[in-house]
Amino acid sequence: MNGKTSGSFTFGFKLIGAAALIGLAHIFFYGEEPGWTLGGFALAWIVILLLTRRDLRDSRSARGALAMATLFGSLLVDDPGPLKSLMVLIAIGMATLLPLRRYDDAIHAAGRLLVHGALSLVAPLRDAARLSRTRRGRSGPKLAAVAAMLVVPVGGSALFLALFAQANPLIDDAFAAIRIPDLSALLYRLLFSLPFLLLIWSSLRPRKTLLAPGSVTWDAAPLLPRLARATLILSLVTFNLIFAVQNGLDIAFLWSGAPLPQGMTLADYAHRGAYALIVTALLAGGFVLYAAESEDAVLRRLITIWVAQNVLLVASSILRTIDYIAVYSLTPWRIAALAWMGLVAVGLVLILWRMWRRRSARWLVNANALAAGVVLTAGCASDLGAIAASWNVAHARSAADIDLCHLERTGPSALLPLIALERRTADPALRERIGYVIDIVAADLIRAQADWHSWTWQGARRLAAARSRIGTQVRSRPQRRCGGEAFLPQAAPSPLTEAPRP
Repeated sequence: MNGKTSGSFTFGFKLIGAAALIGLAHIFFYGEEPGWTLGGFALAWIVILLLTRRDLRDSRSARGALAMATLFGSLLVDDPGPLKSLMVLIAIGMATLLPLRRYDDAIHAAGRLLVHGALSLVAPLRDAARLSRTRRGRSGPKLAAVAAMLVVPVGGSALFLALFAQANPLIDDAFAAIRIPDLSALLYRLLFSLPFLLLIWSSLRPRKTLLAPGSVTWDAAPLLPRLARATLILSLVTFNLIFAVQNGLDIAFLWSGAPLPQGMTLADYAHRGAYALIVTALLAGGFVLYAAESEDAVLRRLITIWVAQNVLLVASSILRTIDYIAVYSLTPWRIAALAWMGLVAVGLVLILWRMWRRRSARWLVNANALAAGVVLTAGCASDLGAIAASWNVAHARSAADIDLCHLERTGPSALLPLIALERRTADPALRERIGYVIDIVAADLIRAQADWHSWTWQGARRLAAARSRIGTQVRSRPQRRCGGEAFLPQAAPSPLTEAPRP
């Protein structure tokens, strides 16, 4: 088989693979609530990539990226979520591009992914135009001759039929009886197919993207002017003194548990500064990156002290957030905030390690990207809603302190913690409210699990565990407010406040 025939066969095979995936997308997602189908589609996409791209099969790094995509796809089957979907797309995008250009660093890789995403908007049009030129070169004269032959008979017939319809009511009625089919459903299907076509086709036939090696030069001259040694030393001494004041206050009030000034609660103290201090640490990290290029021993010691103070600042921010959670509650976003603060601390330590071990800027970028990847993968493998709900139930001083409305909005992730809360509650009125929320959440979960499109492994396990504890029947209750609060009866209007009748 020559190269041209082999290329045509491969192109046709990719067309079949793309058509199969688009058809699968219609079965899985069109007019349906997605569940395990998100992961199923991702895994099918991975199989098509392996079958249609030999260069991907031959690349070790691309196979590693596909292994990560398979992991995230399996997590999507278990419990779908936006972060897992994003990680699948990133992993498939990396696998798509790695056979074309080997991995160098996270910044180049991210740039190539962005360019690849932009080019995916025109990839099908590019190949369609190329295919059209090829077909036109083979059969252009024949098509032109056929078109010229049909112009007169088709055009003349249309003209005569229009005239006869005006002259003959029978012909006019026959044309009026013709019903043109409604093409809106077909149009919706085509529009639904378009984003899948763009994503799939660009992964099957990628182009070498921009940001070639060397487009980001790590050893180039700094963009900012180099400050004098005296300026850097004075800046670092001043910054260390300012940070020492802030850290001293945190040690005095936050870490030691000393009473706060009159009128300020621990929650106010914790919530007010947590995120501002993280911004401060990020700005400090940027300055450290700038100043750490110096080989001066005094500067390096001052930088080390300042980084240590910044790590303590981040630790204080984490403790502030934990104290705030203890007063109010834990939410998935607060878990994400704690993870982000931990990443900031790791980044500061890596900056210091790079300075003392004389590592390259590329090493620092890749080390931070690896740390972020580990945290994001852990987030994908965890049900943050269930973690938050379980923590809130286990650490509440009493059942009355728990925000049942928030647990209801959390959805199926809060089902098992709600059942545990109901079992330990002695107040009949509160048990009634909790039972109402359980029935609402359980009904939503049962409804989702009954449809094979929205079914998930995690939902099946959660439902089985709930049924083993409270049975299989969902009780029918009167409608209530969020959190199971009963509607207050409306008082009858007073005769004195009624509007006078005409």
